[in-house]
Amino acid sequence: MVLKEALEKIIGCGTAFILKDYRRDWEAGDLLGSLPSGMLARPVHMLPGVYIAAIAENGLMGEVLYRFRSKT
Repeated sequence: MVLKEALEKIIGCGTAFILKDYRRDWEAGDLLGSLPSGMLARPVHMLPGVYIAAIAENGLMGEVLYRFRSKT
């Protein structure tokens, strides 16, 4: 799965989640519309409700890109 697919899946589910990176909180649709195509093509692993993490070149889980936070 690539980041674009993960974000589309979150949007399609209509779940009440905010994605949090090291700088700020994001809506999935805002990320999808603002990230460059190179970043959207990045392979990721998503554990729904917990995090989206990059997949390193060696196939192992890399850095956590976004953590899920419920909307309140």
